Amino acid sequence: MTGAPDDERFMAEAIRLSLSHLGRTSTNPSVGCLIVKDGLIVGRGVTAEGGRPHAEPQSLADAGDRARGATAYVTLEPCSHHGKTPPCADALIAAGVARVVVSVTDPDQRVSGGGLKMLEDAGIAVTTGVLETDGRRALAGYLMRQTKGRPYVILKLAVSRDGMIGRKGGGQVAISGPAARERVQLLRAETDAILVGIGTALADDPLLTVRLQGLEDRSPIRIVLDRNLDLPLSSKLVSSAREVPLIVVRGVTDESIEGGKAAETLAAREAALKERGVEVLEAADLGSLLFALGSRGISSLLVEGGARVATDFLAADLVDEIQLYQGSPEVGADGIASPLTIGTIPQNFKPLHSLKVGPDRLDVFERTQSA
Repeated sequence: MTGAPDDERFMAEAIRLSLSHLGRTSTNPSVGCLIVKDGLIVGRGVTAEGGRPHAEPQSLADAGDRARGATAYVTLEPCSHHGKTPPCADALIAAGVARVVVSVTDPDQRVSGGGLKMLEDAGIAVTTGVLETDGRRALAGYLMRQTKGRPYVILKLAVSRDGMIGRKGGGQVAISGPAARERVQLLRAETDAILVGIGTALADDPLLTVRLQGLEDRSPIRIVLDRNLDLPLSSKLVSSAREVPLIVVRGVTDESIEGGKAAETLAAREAALKERGVEVLEAADLGSLLFALGSRGISSLLVEGGARVATDFLAADLVDEIQLYQGSPEVGADGIASPLTIGTIPQNFKPLHSLKVGPDRLDVFERTQSA
């Protein structure tokens, strides 16, 4: 059942709170929890960096004795199983809360309704489904990994006025402005992993880290599709592999130079990469790669580079969200055509929102049905 307008107001605040730790909670979801008494917020909590402690015990500790008889607003069903920490449902019961309002029921088989039942059996009133659409969007990565075994995939493209994403042989091209680039840096900070093809890695020599002051430690795992192990050992990616994790993926069709290397050469290249702290991963296709990433707890993946890579993810029906930046510069006849423009968004995507970011425009689309 859904709740009253006050429930929506407080749940909206709990969801906003949960977003503050996106990309920082390891394999656990970033959950927000508020303790509300007599119309006032008396306790706040969000899943801690690294995943523990959970949101509920933190908000209860913040509220103290005021939690007794109060209402708890939680973006995800409180856990009911004993893991590395006691069940959050037990903590809410012990604190004496009178009511618990939940946005999203946890699909984790260890929970999945068990937390709600524990609360109800203890005589606590339970309301579920409040702002569920917004709650699911905030928990999209976790829900995708729990239900499909793979990360939630965001495809980000910056497209020039004439429909290009870069210039052939010209390295990086400034298509979007500083405000858009800063927003993309924030997106990186909220994402578990970022992926490009080897063509982009060779042309741009990117670092793929978060460069905003104060957020440098929130850089995602970097992933390069590199069938032939062409990534130079002197590249910025390899040079920084011991500071920020780097995975080079063999086997997946990508932007590699045509033709394969001899087995001995590949083995030598792989050994050299590993000596520099790079992980080399084998994957037969993109679906297998995503499953492998999901199995190690990666819940969100930002696909940021390469027309071929973007096309392949779209063709495999593995994109869940499209973020399309439209800039004002024109690249010209030697440009690399974008695999997507505002007029060619696939039919199974619906507009989520559109906004101005400095001189640029950002349109966000989400998949209507998950793969």
